[in-house]
Order: sequence, then C-alpha cells, then structure tokens
Amino acid sequence: MNFKKIDFFYFIGIGGMGMSSIARYFHTMGKTVCGHDKNKTFLTKKLEKEGISINYHDSIEILPKWVLSKQCLIVYTPAIPSHHKQWMYLKKYGKNVKKRSQVLAFITENEICIAIGGTHGKTTTCTLLGHILYSSGMNITAFLGGISENYKSNLILNHVLNGRKIFLVEADEFDHSFLYLSPNIACITSFDQDHVDIYPRKENLKKAYIAFSNRIKKPYKKIFLCQEESCRFNNAIYYSVLQGENYYSDHLNIKENKWYFDFHTPTETWKSLPLPIPGQHNLKNVTAALAISDYLKIPKEKIRKALFLFKGIKRRYSIHYQSSNKIYIDDYAHHPTEINALISTVRECFPNKKILGIFQPHLFSRTKFFEKSFAKSLEHLDILILLDIYPAREFPINGTNSNSLLEKIKMSSKEISTFSKVLEKIEKKHFDIILTMGAGNIDTLIIPIKEWLYKRYG
Repeated sequence: MNFKKIDFFYFIGIGGMGMSSIARYFHTMGKTVCGHDKNKTFLTKKLEKEGISINYHDSIEILPKWVLSKQCLIVYTPAIPSHHKQWMYLKKYGKNVKKRSQVLAFITENEICIAIGGTHGKTTTCTLLGHILYSSGMNITAFLGGISENYKSNLILNHVLNGRKIFLVEADEFDHSFLYLSPNIACITSFDQDHVDIYPRKENLKKAYIAFSNRIKKPYKKIFLCQEESCRFNNAIYYSVLQGENYYSDHLNIKENKWYFDFHTPTETWKSLPLPIPGQHNLKNVTAALAISDYLKIPKEKIRKALFLFKGIKRRYSIHYQSSNKIYIDDYAHHPTEINALISTVRECFPNKKILGIFQPHLFSRTKFFEKSFAKSLEHLDILILLDIYPAREFPINGTNSNSLLEKIKMSSKEISTFSKVLEKIEKKHFDIILTMGAGNIDTLIIPIKEWLYKRYG
C-alpha cells in the first residue's frame, strides 16, 4: 500500500494498545488521524492531548466527511463487535478498509523488521530492545504492546539521517495476526497455550508459529528462540537462562533488593549487569533483548548503559506504593503462568510478607479453559479478592463465571467483589502487599488504591 496517497486515517477501536501506536505513527507523519472508542481512558486522553480527535458514541452521523474518500484508510481491530454501527457502515461503504495487523505489515514490508512473538514476555522484550536501539542512535521505529516508562508512549521513534531504518514490532498470535508480517529477524519468547478461542489445542498454536517462522526473510533471516521452550527450529539462535546456549544468562543474585546477573555471548561474558525488572521470567526477556542487540553489533558499553537506564513498562511489575510496612504492585498478569511468575517474584523480593491479591479474569474462554490452573496459581496468595470476568470481545459462557472459579480455589481467605466494594474489602484485611492482576479494566483501581494507601499509611 502506498501511504503517500493516503491523507486521512480513521481507527475503529483507537484506544487499544496496538491500534493507538499505529495511530500515533501516522499522526507524527503529518497525516489527519482520528477514530472511535467506546470508553474514554488514560490512553485515549493522551492521544487527544497529542492532537488526535476521538469520538465515543457509536453513531454514523459523527463520522468525518472524508471517511468514505479514496484518500482515507479505515483501520479496525478484530475486537470490534459485528453489530457496531460505525463498523457495519464503514465496512460496507469505505474505500480502503484494513485490519490493524495488515496495516502494520504494510508499514514494515520494505524495511528491516524485527518481530517479537510469544505467549508471555513479548512486550517486555520488545520495549527493552527498542530502548537499547534508540539509546544506541539507531534509526528505529518501535510499536509496543505497552507504555514505556522511558518514553511515556507505546511508540518509540528515532529518525536519524544515517543508517537503514529498522522497524520493531510485536508479533501478535491472536487471530493469526502475526502471519501478515514478514520479518527479517524474529524472536519467540514462549509457546505456552493461550487464545484458546483461536487455538483450541496447543498443536494449533505450534503450527501457527511454524508458519510464522517460514515468513522470515533475507537479509538476516534469523530466529531467536528460548532454549527452555519445547519447540525447535532449524538454524535458530538459542538463548537461555542457566543453560550454555548461543546466548545465556546466569549468576542471578539480589543485593539490597536489586537484581544482578551475568550475560554470556558466543565470545565473551558481561559481568554484573542490572536486571531492571525483577524475576527469573524477566531475566529470560532481558536475555532475548541483549542477544538480538549483540547480534546487531550494538557496542557492549551502549547496551549496558541502556539497560541501567531502563525504567520498565506500565503494568509490568509496577510498584505504585512502598512504605516501611505496605507495598502495592500492579501487573498485567492474566494467564496462570504469568500469575505464578509474578507471585514467585514478589515472594523472592519480599519474603515472609502477607500478600493480598486482587484478580480480574480476562475472557470467558480463557477462564473456562484454564480454570483449574488459575485456581492453583491463585492459591499461592494469602488473601484473594476476585472480580467478575472481563468479557472483552466475548459473550458469556454458561457455567463459567467468577463464582465457579472461586469454588475451585482451595484457600481460606477468598471472596468475590464488585469494583465499587474493593476498597471497603481491602480496609478489613490484614496484609503487607497488595497485588492487582489482570488485562481488563482493573487498572482503573490503581489510583483509588494508591490514594487510600497514602491517606491511611502516609
């Protein structure tokens, strides 16, 4: 697609993380960008402050006049329901209508593209790698699946005159979106089963990743794989934690609540690097980012400095409150594997502390499929407050709800709460640490919980 012939962009679901980064990209190019979303959020407010117009009513009458012209590209997300009025109208009458993943593929098809895929860890890996490349002066455009704390955005741009442009993207397996991409370098961080509405069996997911790996092209034509995962590919570059592969990290240790590790390239060892986000699972993500950076011949000193200055990602082990006796951490964890890793990391960082977890399940299909696994992972908490399932794009499934999940959780202190009653329930609990977990709208609790903690504990 020739974007030079497109003057206007209209995004249906512009407030989504993947959609908003692309909207920002075209806005920085001087294009007219606007869109629709059903809710006003922190992210949509930021887009509006940046000059992007957003409407919040599903009405055809408020669509801009140019939306049906040949100079307009309409971008949509698969999460938009089929009965959405604007979507039905634009799908029928729009001249150029493309899925978000298709647009991302068009943007990157003629440039060097690095794509980070995997069930867990792709946002952390992609954001850190983007930060390293930006800090090293590379001509980088990175589309992120989270908000970088360094750049306060899900888009990293560094347009320099010298050097070939590199696009860094997340390869999203949902709806087979990553099969539109043709990257030069790919990374697969994990093969854990998820998106069971798309991949009912793990074999389906594996086949999709094999198809993705077959799309990798020259120059480079390289794939980085985590050794700890079961899937193997020919001519892959492997990275690992503790195992001696092409790239690996070891000697993870904690000094005064800060984490350090050693990183091994095929030719040398980098001693005592800081781990910016704690946890064994994050060490894997950091190892992946360092391996790709070294492969691209980024100088070691620049990588070390970027790692030291990395501030993390919103909703990835985000500490919002810490006093002498109370801590509040928010995390995007919404899969049993991620919940296990989060709680394990918190217990390692803060041993012998009583943890109160507030969890919002995401999707009926995921909750039903992983119900027993969710129960086991949540049992590692001391106290549990369970919220209703966040439906996102789905309709309810008979017999699958928070009550059915709660029944399977074997712990003494557990209950269900509405959003409006959460603070009231927290006030009655004895805890040292609060964890909020989930991928829905549980992040709307962050400010109320922080304000309550500051008011109560100073």
